[in-house]
Amino acid sequence: MSNPSDTPKSHGRLSIRPTLKPRDLMEEPRVVKGAFTAKIITLFPEAFPGTLGLSLTGKALDFGLWQLESIDLRQFGEGKHRNVDDTPAGGGAGMVLRADVVDAAFRHARIGTPVDRSRWPVIYLSPRGAPFTQETAHRLAQAEGLTLLCGRFEGVDQRVLDHHQVEEISLGDFVLTGGEIAAQAILDTTVRLIPGVLGNAASTEEESFSDGLLEHPHYTRPAVWEGQEIPAVLQSGNHAEIAKWRRAQSEELTRERRPDLWEKRGR
Repeated sequence: MSNPSDTPKSHGRLSIRPTLKPRDLMEEPRVVKGAFTAKIITLFPEAFPGTLGLSLTGKALDFGLWQLESIDLRQFGEGKHRNVDDTPAGGGAGMVLRADVVDAAFRHARIGTPVDRSRWPVIYLSPRGAPFTQETAHRLAQAEGLTLLCGRFEGVDQRVLDHHQVEEISLGDFVLTGGEIAAQAILDTTVRLIPGVLGNAASTEEESFSDGLLEHPHYTRPAVWEGQEIPAVLQSGNHAEIAKWRRAQSEELTRERRPDLWEKRGR
């Protein structure tokens, strides 16, 4: 009788098998030529890869399908204590990341990267930025890589953002302590769109927001659970009717839960 832990866990098309053998920390990671590269400027480089090192994104990182470089902002700090911030001009609470410090970090990250921002976006994760969407993730995934600046304190000196033509992106209408969580969310969304990461391109085509609609409900065995049955159409084998049902469900959910998306589709 086999041990349940011996059975590979399927996530998409990649098979992940639990093992007690630790990863060799001295082993050089595989690098696929032309692999997407993410450079993250942060005061907390130890926060990465974090969840990006798990599951499919972690496997893809191990396989060299993408690369991750954490850049410690503190190393570019000024003076004995490597100060990276100062009081805001004009007064006010909090501190602001200095232009000269962030500039040095951007210059370091720029080494070996294209100047064209369409090929290599440079992004500051900010609550005032443009909302992050699935469409944005597709655009980023088509680039050769990107640089993410994780903010802290009250923000970043505007001059350095203007000088480096930095794009500002927001994860949502809320404020985080820093940009590290937002960076992981954006990279997770983007990396999974890189060819070969999921292994099944159809998976991303049917997901929420891919065509402006929320995704339809999903079901699996057992056929009856707590007195509730799987919708009969999903067990009919009629693929045309199944597709029709799923589309109708997506439209209904979008109308109810995201009227903003539904209205945008009607324009």
